[in-house]
Amino acid sequence: MVERVIATAQALDLIDKLKNVHGSLMFHQSGGCCDGSSPMCYPLGEFRTGESDVLLGRIGDSPFYMAKDQYEYWKHTQLIIDVVDGRGGMFSLEGPEGKRFLSRSRIFTEEERKVLGLTE
Repeated sequence: MVERVIATAQALDLIDKLKNVHGSLMFHQSGGCCDGSSPMCYPLGEFRTGESDVLLGRIGDSPFYMAKDQYEYWKHTQLIIDVVDGRGGMFSLEGPEGKRFLSRSRIFTEEERKVLGLTE
């Protein structure tokens, strides 16, 4: 199985810590504007998703979404959610921890693209 989004051990540790404080979580990959293009962490259901969003997968048992139009640019890449020191998006739950989630990426291999149906 090819996963479209994964998380580092450090990100999973922070997700667990945030779950202990806030309960179930969800993520949405920001597309720019105020918070750049950071993965934003919310209490589950606090960020409204709809037909214009794509569920990429789950990290730390939390759903991870991205806007459909942004997904068109990123569909050939695997998102790798990591954590670094510093302040992230002002609406994201990890802010008070002195950490921020960060999206890294890698291009899928030809074999992975075939599995995902991304070859033409």
